[in-house]
Amino acid sequence: MTSTPPTQERTARAAEPALAGALSTVRRNIETFGDLYPDDTTRDDRYPLRPAQGIFPEGGNRGWTTSFWPGAQWLAWELTGDDVFRDAALRHAADFERRVRNGEDLDTHDLGFLYTLASVAPWRLLGDESAREAALLAADHLMMRFLEPAGIIQAWGDLSDPAQRGRTIIDSLMNMPLLTWAYEQTGEERFADAVRRHTTQLREHILREDDSTFHTFYWDAETGEPLRGATEQGAHDDSCWARGQAWGIYGFALNHRATGDPTLLEAAWRCADYFLAHLPADVVPFWDLVYHDGSDAPRDSSAAAIAVCGLFELAELEPGTPRGERAGAAANAILDSLVARYAPEPPEASDALILHGVYDLPKHNGVDEGTLWGDYFYLEALTRRALPGWKPYW
Repeated sequence: MTSTPPTQERTARAAEPALAGALSTVRRNIETFGDLYPDDTTRDDRYPLRPAQGIFPEGGNRGWTTSFWPGAQWLAWELTGDDVFRDAALRHAADFERRVRNGEDLDTHDLGFLYTLASVAPWRLLGDESAREAALLAADHLMMRFLEPAGIIQAWGDLSDPAQRGRTIIDSLMNMPLLTWAYEQTGEERFADAVRRHTTQLREHILREDDSTFHTFYWDAETGEPLRGATEQGAHDDSCWARGQAWGIYGFALNHRATGDPTLLEAAWRCADYFLAHLPADVVPFWDLVYHDGSDAPRDSSAAAIAVCGLFELAELEPGTPRGERAGAAANAILDSLVARYAPEPPEASDALILHGVYDLPKHNGVDEGTLWGDYFYLEALTRRALPGWKPYW
């Protein structure tokens, strides 16, 4: 009996209904948008083109979410081997190289989100040298946001902006893998040191004693003194924004894998236990974990998808252990609920892979819509389940 070639095996798995529906939407969106970029969220379940702004034309490569689009294409290529997905993602890789070389819209810590998926992924998968160079340039730009003596990467805006000075957010944990990768590529200790110091500061200050998290935290940029926690997108400063808690699960787990720091692993578990303890009956969270069954608050399917990826990561970090098995079971339960209740049916009913996400409820932005990051992490979660041992881009 001969074994099934990997490409055939992957094609068979990609034909499973949930994956098949998601992949058909990625393919359809390539036909719709070409080399342009959808907006952050859908509008009535359809993605408009990213609006023109300043020097950027409609559909231009700006903002923090554009890389989730080629990221989904790389996943689709790994699942199917279909060059339609690879070729589309490579065209975006070239556009991201142009963006970083031209210095366009780089004043953000989200260079990690952007260049891990758009540039590190093609380097890991294809050995693409141009993508590698772009990712290293992005890592250098990200290091410009490292603040001494606070030991943090500033989140947003011009470094001289007093409103943003000394602020970081829990999402930043997902931007550290770009610096870890840059250290692996160059051996330059400054990258690894920034990851160690930044993640330690978040573990000590953005993770609360009750295992919930602040969305954002401020340090005195001159003295390094920790100042206060707050929120930008949660219900209130001392509530627990669901997507932030999900970033904590996945981000602390990834940074434990990178650094070997056991306290980061425990931080990931603390975030996971709190998240799981505050889920409603269908195990997809409300947009803030302060809400419970019976509330009419919106759900955030994107937070669920991120948490699934983090829980699968925890299961891989501790295979065969009781809590590793618990993480895997929870990941599968949440993913099953997303497939059954939050994926469009039929897939053609929306441009999004999953519905009922929330971008920023306090600002009434992208509420009860599909989101580019929700789509990406949902497809990553399906990939992790379909391809055991799959290596993440992070």
